[in-house]
Amino acid sequence: MNLPTFVPRPAQERILAYTGGYMGVSAVPGSGKTFTLSLLAAHLVERMAREGDLADREVLVVTFTNSAVENFRARISRFLREERGLLPGVGYRVRTLHGLAHDIVRERPALVGLSEKFDIIDDRSAGDIKRESVMAYLRTHPDSLAPYINPDHLARFRAIERDLQETAIDVANGVIR
Repeated sequence: MNLPTFVPRPAQERILAYTGGYMGVSAVPGSGKTFTLSLLAAHLVERMAREGDLADREVLVVTFTNSAVENFRARISRFLREERGLLPGVGYRVRTLHGLAHDIVRERPALVGLSEKFDIIDDRSAGDIKRESVMAYLRTHPDSLAPYINPDHLARFRAIERDLQETAIDVANGVIR
């Protein structure tokens, strides 16, 4: 499929002229940032392929949302495959900030004091661990929340117990944050 000829505006030309170092791009929504930066990434990958640097280097695109990652990845892939005849997915990485941090920790865990066998847990597992910890604490310290119980509510002890558990979990979340 032939794409229509792209004629960059002056600001886009400056972006596409980038060859290295720091660069920040700020523009209003709909101004063509994703398109232009995807095209720039494809150009950089193509240049690295010509120079034989794809085994040692990669272009890194960092963005905020998973949807933006997928948008960038698809565009760069299309530019490389359709316009340059290169393999998509080679010579570049598109990540969220969180995903990049995960990659760094996975690749070099010792940098942050982790063993090679560390695990990253999801929100559900973290919630289960917090809930189990709170329950263990409440079982071993049954009077710890007594000052927060309204004596009029003691007749509804099961409801109070449930509320106290949730309150304790909220406190734990606040401490962790």
